[in-house]
Amino acid sequence: MASEASTKIPLKTLSSGHDMPIVALGTFELSFDQENAKAAIIEAIKIGYRHFDTACQYGSEATLGEAIAEAVQLGLIGSRADVFVTTKQWCTDNHPDRVLPAIKTSLRNLKMDYLDLYLIHWPISMKPGPISFPLKREEVMPLDLKGVWEAMEECQKLGLTKSIGVSNFTTKKLEELFQFANIPPAVNQVELNPAWQQQKLREYCAKKGITVTAYSPLGGQLNFITPNTVLTSDVLEEIADAKGKSVAQISLRWILEQGAGIVVKSFKKERLVQNLEIFDWELTEEECAKISSIPQKKVVSTELMLAPEGSLTLVDFADIDIVEK
Repeated sequence: MASEASTKIPLKTLSSGHDMPIVALGTFELSFDQENAKAAIIEAIKIGYRHFDTACQYGSEATLGEAIAEAVQLGLIGSRADVFVTTKQWCTDNHPDRVLPAIKTSLRNLKMDYLDLYLIHWPISMKPGPISFPLKREEVMPLDLKGVWEAMEECQKLGLTKSIGVSNFTTKKLEELFQFANIPPAVNQVELNPAWQQQKLREYCAKKGITVTAYSPLGGQLNFITPNTVLTSDVLEEIADAKGKSVAQISLRWILEQGAGIVVKSFKKERLVQNLEIFDWELTEEECAKISSIPQKKVVSTELMLAPEGSLTLVDFADIDIVEK
C-alpha cells in the first residue's frame, strides 16, 4: 500500500487534459553521482515529489526508472501511474524519422510503457550520431520542425506519451510551430527566475494555452567565478529576511505566482523539503514590484551550447538562438 506523502504538490491541468505536478525534481546532476542517485529519488518520493524530469542527454533515465520501480516495491507509491515522468529528445534525434526510435529508446531506459510528457529539448538539429557536448558547429543542421512535430504528435497518438511539448523555444519558434501543429505543445520548459523573467514569452504562452516550466529557478551558474544573480540578489535577500524564508524559497514562490511549473535540482533532504515549503504563503504586491526591478541576465544560451571552434555552415545563428528578442 502506498504511503501518504508528507507534502501534497498542487497539480496543473495541461492543454492535453492531463494533470502535471507543478514542482518537479530534475535529474541532470544525478548522472554525476550514480551511487546516490536512486537513494535521492526515493527520498524525494518519501517527501512528496511526484514529478521527475530527465532527458536522453542527462544519462539519468535508467536510474530514474530503477528508483521509481523500487519505490513501488517499497510501497511508497502504488504504481508507476502515481508519478509524472518528463524526458526530452536530444538534438541528434531532431529528425522526422528518428523521433519514434528516440522515444522508444527512452522508454527502454526507463523500463516504462509510456511517458507523461515528451519534449523537444532544443530547437536545434544535429547530424545523427552519438550524443556529444558541446555541439560541433559544423554538425548543426536545418531543423525540419514540421516533420519533427508531426512525429511528436504520432508519439502521443500511439500512447507512447500522454503529452508533448518543447524546451528552449522562443515566441518566434513557437509561432513557427503553430503554423502547422495539430496538437499544440502542452509545455515550454525554459530558463526562468527573478533574474531572467521572460515576460514576453510568458504572456505569449499564456495566450496560447502553453504551460511554462522553469529550469534554473535559482539562477544557475555560468562558471565558478561569475556570481549567481538570484542567490546573491539584495532584493531577494531583503524580502527573504522580512518573511523568514530563504532566498531560494522567494525565487520559487515568485515563479509559482507567475503560473509556471518549476524544476528543482537539490538532492539534500533538507533542501528537498524546503523547496516544497512554498505553497501556504504569498508575496505582496510591493514585494513583486521590487522583484520586477531586478536587473535581467540570461545564463543559458545557444552560444554556450556550441564548441568555440568551427563555424556554422548549414544554418544561420539567428534561427537557433534561444534569447527572446
